[in-house]
Amino acid sequence: MRVHLSADMEGVTGLVDAEDVQPGGRDYERGRLMMAEDVNAAVRGAVAAGATDVVVNDAHGPMRNLLPEALHPAARLIRGEAKQMGMLEGLTPGHDAMILVGYHARAGAPGVLSHSFMGHEIEDIWLDGRPVGEIGLAQATAAALGVPVVALTGDDGACAEMREWDERVATVAVKHAHDRFAAALLPPAEARRAIEEAVAEALCAPLPAPTPPPDPSTLTVRWQSASVAVTLLGIPGVTSVDSRTVRARGPLTDLYRLFGVWMRVAASLTDQAPYC
Repeated sequence: MRVHLSADMEGVTGLVDAEDVQPGGRDYERGRLMMAEDVNAAVRGAVAAGATDVVVNDAHGPMRNLLPEALHPAARLIRGEAKQMGMLEGLTPGHDAMILVGYHARAGAPGVLSHSFMGHEIEDIWLDGRPVGEIGLAQATAAALGVPVVALTGDDGACAEMREWDERVATVAVKHAHDRFAAALLPPAEARRAIEEAVAEALCAPLPAPTPPPDPSTLTVRWQSASVAVTLLGIPGVTSVDSRTVRARGPLTDLYRLFGVWMRVAASLTDQAPYC
């Protein structure tokens, strides 16, 4: 069994603040070790279920958060940027299942460190007219490749968002949001035991057949800055919805790669720090 694991950081056990998840933050070094422990719990669950190939994609921020020496030896790590498929780098139709670790709710939704990809710079995203964040876009893109998402870990807001996209996905709430920067936490040992058990159970059960998204799909993004939207109109196939909103149509896997280009353009035009 081949398993792909996408590891974000905001939804990791114990982490609640930008200082926990941003390089240079006073608690970032601790945060990256907490991230590794959640990932390792998921890897242990996958191995217990019979996975023979587990690839972990570091999907947070600069994508250099996981220390290779801290990772479970059964996993192979994809680290660094830029990646054509970003948070889903390394995912192929040859994978049997996908696991999302440390994920968070979309921009504007209740949840710890909720945002969509770029903090303030992205106000809203819609996939085929439906509000979407990192969770829904990962689930739909994986489905387009024929790979089911079988488990997700994060706060209770992320778990609820995942169930809206596919109620069959096993979810583990490692914390319960009190506000965007506050949460009631599960004890780390309890959280990691729950992650390991949920992943093993999900992979031992018959794997669900994913429902592919429409082809073509439509991806729409509303930016904080009109400058970003105007600049993106120079890319073939990108059209304007209004002064701050752009749209493109095509196969979802192509749109996911295109969206990565949009974010690199936006990053070159803005310098706003996320989360604050």
